[in-house]
Amino acid sequence: MKQNFTVRRGALDGVEAFLSVAEHRSFRRAAAELGVTPSAISQVVRALEARVGAALFLRTTRSVGLTEAGERFLSRAKPAFEELVAASELARDLGQRPAGLLRLTVPRAVVPILLEPLIASFCQAFPEVEVEIAASAELVDIAAEGFDAGIRLGQFVAADMVAVRLTPPFPFVVVGSPEYLRRMGRPESIDDLRQHACIRIRRSSGSIAPWSFVNGNKPIEAIVSGPLIAHDFPTMLGAVVEGMGLAQVPEPIAAGPLKAGKLVHVLERFAPMAPGVFLYYPSRHQVMPKLRAFIDHVKRRAYTANKTRIHIDDK
Repeated sequence: MKQNFTVRRGALDGVEAFLSVAEHRSFRRAAAELGVTPSAISQVVRALEARVGAALFLRTTRSVGLTEAGERFLSRAKPAFEELVAASELARDLGQRPAGLLRLTVPRAVVPILLEPLIASFCQAFPEVEVEIAASAELVDIAAEGFDAGIRLGQFVAADMVAVRLTPPFPFVVVGSPEYLRRMGRPESIDDLRQHACIRIRRSSGSIAPWSFVNGNKPIEAIVSGPLIAHDFPTMLGAVVEGMGLAQVPEPIAAGPLKAGKLVHVLERFAPMAPGVFLYYPSRHQVMPKLRAFIDHVKRRAYTANKTRIHIDDK
């Protein structure tokens, strides 16, 4: 049975004053340590005793001692208060400089092509930050699951999130291996996919994603079939390289095999554009220094990459 539990308002009031008086056995020295008047210390301690329901100190004109109740209160309150102070200092430290554990949820496909160089340079720049990457196709609630931020395709980032662009927009392309295309022929239209083995992907919702195209300004969804259903893009890409069929994937993921000649574009004029990949997090007002450092690092890398691309294009 669930029990209601609340901390009484002001339950910790006066504990620091009590501990100081108990340590010094003096209201005057405790007041000097805490920077208040002896009468203020006396009032705070009396209020604490009233809440506890027992006298904690024995007072005379010459000395201050602890009652039995005071001794018992001290034995439990001192270590508890020291833990609270330590917890506050630890939290304050994490709130003032980049340190601690930075947890990111990301699709597995972006780890080698986007995150590996980025994480390596970030860890070198901020050695007090530990980075944990949870690679999954699932769209998780980052706040509920304890993540600092996530990385996803722009169309999957919720509207209430703050988003930082990691890549420019890119097309979703259909690719196949040269061996498969020699064997089965090259599709020239969307309808030609009916005669082809198409590697599909199952969404985190459980549905199998249709293939999306554009014909002019008109979006088209095609229901395709084939021998394999994958749960992520790298698995799809591996199957296509092995000649199992065609697949529709984000172009940056296929860039390496395309450049190496292991894959070939098909149906290029029908390729739809994706908004790109974004880093996202819940609120600008809740950003810890470790995440702020990562966001700034991402922006600097993106700026440097854009400058390099502009210089190359200008040549």
